[in-house]
Amino acid sequence: LPKAVSEGTSLRIPLIQTPIIMDIRSRPREIKSVTGTKDLQMVNIYLRVLSRPREDKLAHIYQTLGTNFDDRVLPSLGNEVLKSVVAQYNADQLLSMREQISRQIRETLTKRAATFDLVLDDVSITHLVFGKEFTNAIEQKQVAQQEAERQTYIVLKAEQEKKASIIRAEGEAEAAGLISRALEASGSGLIEVRRIDAARDVADTLSKSRSLTYLPSGQAGNNNMLLGLNTP
Repeated sequence: LPKAVSEGTSLRIPLIQTPIIMDIRSRPREIKSVTGTKDLQMVNIYLRVLSRPREDKLAHIYQTLGTNFDDRVLPSLGNEVLKSVVAQYNADQLLSMREQISRQIRETLTKRAATFDLVLDDVSITHLVFGKEFTNAIEQKQVAQQEAERQTYIVLKAEQEKKASIIRAEGEAEAAGLISRALEASGSGLIEVRRIDAARDVADTLSKSRSLTYLPSGQAGNNNMLLGLNTP
């Protein structure tokens, strides 16, 4: 009788009925297809499919397809769907829109498999392998983008340095203006204060150095001596 019976103990009529055991668990299958994109680039696509038969249609599946139903249906359906979907996109879109393309392939393949009473639990793209020419083009494009970003950084850096130089020059000009106004207001007193500060700094530095010795002349009008002593 064309009726599916679940697992367990069942009765059959000897010499009239013959049990046909069919696996209804989800089975993985990898479908490989070489197809062309919208911009005429060749790509190898690997598709992983988990499929199982409908339990209430096992008798019809056996009568029409036999026990190796997935071998007869899925490879041809997978190649057909992959070619039809991939042809709608450019090669670079297969990378940037991979999730959307995978979802479209899954929906289309699920509908086609349903006409053969097959249920697809999962459909996903596992590998995308492009031709050598396209791979080289992608590498060159990435190099060009990195070079463009580097040049943009150099230009921005030069602009920032230019702005910094302008600000520094404006600050120096303002400082020079303040000094000029101070000189006009106090005469040479500011210069004498700066000279004393500089002399104090020099004296402090010399006092901490072991290789220098200061010898006063002891006579008015004579220059003092500063000797450099080399220490071992």
